[in-house]
Amino acid sequence: MKVEVDLAKCTGHGICESIAEDVFEVQDDGTVVIHDAERPESDRDRMQQAVTQCPAAALKLTD
Repeated sequence: MKVEVDLAKCTGHGICESIAEDVFEVQDDGTVVIHDAERPESDRDRMQQAVTQCPAAALKLTD
């Protein structure tokens, strides 16, 4: 599973970072960097929560 960000949609709210600070990092300019985008299946619930709670709908999961 891979988590991706659409930087054109991302508004830098940081909700994803609060859910998984080891995966998402909001930069000073408001863009999100994803560390280790390839995630183990055991992270699916947490990544799905980040995708669902993103107010800009900028995140997605792919298998």
